[in-house]
Amino acid sequence: MKGDYQELVDEISGLLGAPATLENRDFGLVAFGAHDSDDDSAMDPVRTRSILTRRSTPAVRAWFEGFGITRATGPVRIPAAPEAGVFRDRICLPVRHRGAVLGYVWLLDAHPGPTDERLAAAMEVAARIGALLAEEERAGSDPSREFGALLTAGRGWQRDMAAAALAEALGPDAQGLHTVVCVTPWPEEPPSVRTVPSAAALAPVVGTGQPHALAALVRLRSSGVLDPAFAAAGRLRAVAGRPVTAGIAVPRRGLAELAPAWHEAVAAARAAAAEARFGEVVEWSAIGPYRLLTTLPAHTGADPAVRALLAPAHKDLARTAEVFLDCAGQASRTAAALGVHRQTLYYRLSRIQQLTGLDLNDGEDRLLLHMALKSARLGA
Repeated sequence: MKGDYQELVDEISGLLGAPATLENRDFGLVAFGAHDSDDDSAMDPVRTRSILTRRSTPAVRAWFEGFGITRATGPVRIPAAPEAGVFRDRICLPVRHRGAVLGYVWLLDAHPGPTDERLAAAMEVAARIGALLAEEERAGSDPSREFGALLTAGRGWQRDMAAAALAEALGPDAQGLHTVVCVTPWPEEPPSVRTVPSAAALAPVVGTGQPHALAALVRLRSSGVLDPAFAAAGRLRAVAGRPVTAGIAVPRRGLAELAPAWHEAVAAARAAAAEARFGEVVEWSAIGPYRLLTTLPAHTGADPAVRALLAPAHKDLARTAEVFLDCAGQASRTAAALGVHRQTLYYRLSRIQQLTGLDLNDGEDRLLLHMALKSARLGA
């Protein structure tokens, strides 16, 4: 990335016909253009010290900030001040990204100086530098610890404090659009957040009675485009080293509802494990009745009416009942889906009613049986 900065600084130097230096917002030197060693006027004590020590002094920083460079959105001309070691006039190009100042490009000014058109072109290059600095700053931060603490915090003040800590760690990104991804079962420590596309944080979560899971906080640009979440889930599945499923929550803006988003992601991952038709990665909005069933306490046990039907000896009958109910009780569709003769289907349905005591012509009995069979899948 340092090479990228150097190329952009050289581009500005070429546009404006003067050597440029790039400093971050703390006045630490990032890159500088070539200086002609035969031109003593191209340097002064402030610039020399900046290049040699890679940092300006607090006094120099205060001097330049006094000209409003932290608030400026365009070039700022700063006059010479020999008493401060500033022997030459300066041009400062603020480097900003999404309204925040991230650094400064400095040039020694000369008369008549660059035209407004060239300065405008140089500001466009400075904006590209700002995007790079923002990307590096974001990649360098890893609020995974705060993210994990929020997902496991109790209600009330504990969750509020955890949310505040995560917001501080994320900075301006905290108010952006995110979704939560759950990958389960997760076998090891999480990979580096930098290796997962669009991920802001990764945290292992251990739930009572549930296998280990990995939570990912994924940045989105639009609530209707979940490609970054699917890409992150795919990357995590690839590095898991074992069969896992992933669930994706409904996108949300800000951090206030990360806890319910996590529950949605877990529910979707469980549904993906229960139903092969969902695939290995599924959105919470696509899991149908499992949105309700996954809210039930885990391992509640089968309803008494279906316990006998769920015995291993009656596996074919249980499958027949589920397909029959999935097909809305239509015998022809059910027989075709199972690959059996209709008379065979009718015999099985009769046996199902005998085992369960339920009437398959009764809507409530059918609903109970259907939900009990789906719940059994979740507990498998």
